Amino acid sequence: MIVVLIIISLLLIGYGVVGWVIAKAKNQALFPMVIPALLLGIGIFAISSMVVRIDAQQVGVLVKPNGVDDEELHTGWHVVMPWNDVHKMDKTVWVYTCTNQKGEGSKNHEDAIWAPTKDGIKMGIDVSVSWKINPAMASWIYQNVTENDGGNSGRYLWLEENVIRTKLKSTLALSVSNYSPIEVYSTKREVIQNDVIMRIRKEVEKYHLIVDQVDIREVYYNKEYETAINNKKLAEQEALRLVDVTRQKEELLKQAEINKNIAIQQAEGEAKALQIKGSSIASNPKIIELEWINKWNGALPVYMMGSGQGVMLNLNK
Repeated sequence: MIVVLIIISLLLIGYGVVGWVIAKAKNQALFPMVIPALLLGIGIFAISSMVVRIDAQQVGVLVKPNGVDDEELHTGWHVVMPWNDVHKMDKTVWVYTCTNQKGEGSKNHEDAIWAPTKDGIKMGIDVSVSWKINPAMASWIYQNVTENDGGNSGRYLWLEENVIRTKLKSTLALSVSNYSPIEVYSTKREVIQNDVIMRIRKEVEKYHLIVDQVDIREVYYNKEYETAINNKKLAEQEALRLVDVTRQKEELLKQAEINKNIAIQQAEGEAKALQIKGSSIASNPKIIELEWINKWNGALPVYMMGSGQGVMLNLNK
């Protein structure tokens, strides 16, 4: 809307100036409504130049000749005197990411944060921080934080590098130092994340920043420690395998011992039975005849030899 008013004012001013020049050059009467159009155009231009619109994603900082005003300009239309200036600042959420992957985070190089555990082992942490300025303190930030030759964006980049990252490193170090590497890697990750959120919110309050969320995206060991862990795991697995093999061999030995004892007991039983049977036969020879009778099927032999005569008889005839 401001643009439309400025265009209208310029058209009116143009009409008035051209009409005035032509009338003077040709010594003619002024065009109709030249003077009112000129005055109206100047008035509209002056008013429109004093009206400033602050978007919903912005907060305005009013700079007067005597310094920065403590009252911020919030979303809406504001009339600002021509001798004052308004700087619009972004009040939306920014995300600052530290990661071990090149080109994935806020920088083009690796910038993951390393923090020592209670065992003195440093752990690498990929983390993102969602933050924004306190809109009610935009004037303080404008006065006290340098633009770093990058305009308003440069001011925010400076805050990320010198406030967000610095406080993130210190709070992560304090929190991670309470746990072992395994706990940091797995079971205590959420606890550490919540602890860091509480700590960093207090740390950045003095800079009038608001931290919405801290997300621990990934945790990893340094290469030397990871190699040592892998070697240890391999050694443990080999030890477990050997224990299992030993256990299997022990079971086989036990089974072999059981089988041997069974065979011994069976042999001893058979020998005892034979001994008893031999003793019985020796004491009573008729037992052999009894055994023969018990095993006879009732059929007579077909041929029979004569007693000492060498004569063979066919009993079927």
